[in-house]
Amino acid sequence: MIDAATTKPPAFDVIAVHSFSRFFRDQFQLEFYVRRLAKNGVRLASITQELGDDPMSNMIRQIMALFDEYQSRENAKHTLRAMKENARQGFWNGALPPVGYRIVEAAEQRGHRVKKTLEIDPLQAETVRLIFRLAREGDGSSGPMGVKNISKHLNAAGIRTRDGGRWGVAAVHRVLTRTTYIGRHRFNTKFWKTRERKPDAEVVEMAVPPIIEAAEFEAVEALLKSRSPALTAPRVVSGPTLLTGICFCAGCGRAMTLRTGKGGRYRYYTCSTKARQGETGCAGRTVPMHKLDTLVADHIERRLLQPARLEHILSSVLDRRKERAERRTSHIAELRKRTAEADAKLKRLYDAIENGIADVCDPTLKERVTELRAIRDQARADAERAEGALDRLGPGITPQALKTFATQARKRMRTASGGYRRDHLRALAQRIEVDAKEVRIMGSKSALLRTLVVGSSAKTASFGVPSSVPKWRALRDSNPCFRRERAMS
Repeated sequence: MIDAATTKPPAFDVIAVHSFSRFFRDQFQLEFYVRRLAKNGVRLASITQELGDDPMSNMIRQIMALFDEYQSRENAKHTLRAMKENARQGFWNGALPPVGYRIVEAAEQRGHRVKKTLEIDPLQAETVRLIFRLAREGDGSSGPMGVKNISKHLNAAGIRTRDGGRWGVAAVHRVLTRTTYIGRHRFNTKFWKTRERKPDAEVVEMAVPPIIEAAEFEAVEALLKSRSPALTAPRVVSGPTLLTGICFCAGCGRAMTLRTGKGGRYRYYTCSTKARQGETGCAGRTVPMHKLDTLVADHIERRLLQPARLEHILSSVLDRRKERAERRTSHIAELRKRTAEADAKLKRLYDAIENGIADVCDPTLKERVTELRAIRDQARADAERAEGALDRLGPGITPQALKTFATQARKRMRTASGGYRRDHLRALAQRIEVDAKEVRIMGSKSALLRTLVVGSSAKTASFGVPSSVPKWRALRDSNPCFRRERAMS
């Protein structure tokens, strides 16, 4: 319409609207288009707000536009506030639900509108669980899959999206990063015009039925973070070399890089400083690749992946984890007791009102009821949050769980061709230092525990690539130039 009105000659002389707010609710845009149309001889006329073309009429129109803009912003503010409260109470505000869920009518009705909630869609929920399983442990013949490989696997298997389309990288990434799947849907996360993220204080979490365990979700998040190009070079993530990115020279601290000889027949790990500057830069080692790979993998299989050794390494972490769980359990019991006491007091007050002992119009009574309700609701909410934190700790670690994990991990470390799965190895070792007479294998106790918890909750040994925080180390000889194993602390 604007294009037709601004052509020469214009297709019409007047644009009629019910009120100026129907044309624009932005004072600047209204004035901009009024003047643009006027230059081409087209007038804007309001049926309910009839004005002339004199300066007084122009001023009145501008004032009306300002009020319309203010009213629009106020309406938006109140609408958003109502929608946030609706989400806070667990009701769906509309739009297409995330994959794995469907919209159903709730039992509650307010006015003429029936409230909506989300429930799990059994068919699509299985697809969501499959995506997380592929990201965490792969399809059984490979290690954990990246987002692109997951989309390829789904499309090759004939698994389609909810709309019948093919899976893409963006769709898979959205599934893997949505907190909705652990029961916490985030509402009001972005500004709808600019798509910029809002502060966390503006975001409301809506409770929905969970599809994925919290421990599994966190493990996948850590895995995605470790694969991020901003943190880890793509060659480290997808390269074929087993120890790329985690093998370092103990002398200078720089990475050990791959070098070949005889046209690629021989492959070595060499100190990158020595490779560039010679022995004047660093007298680092050059180690045959297959020897170092075998040394590291064999040591992890035979020394670390033993139930007794795992229990010894993780003893302090498991003790702290158990103490933390006991404290939270005690705190939850105290909160539940406080909730029950407040409920009992409220019941006695209601009984007193029903029996005529207390006057319902007494302002002191109203204040007391309000106070008890606030105590009860706050204690109940705190207990639910504490229970959620306790659930996120994952299942308890038993001797049988350690034994099962160790057995499955040893099997999954090896490939059918006799090689090693790099992602599985990196879940257990995050830094390897090659010295003149020893090799040090270092890893994180917390990462090992997280891998163990996820494996226990999923009834399988599953692996991720956690952050590198050296906590335990192994020393092992591979040839006469390397010392005998000395310690593992």
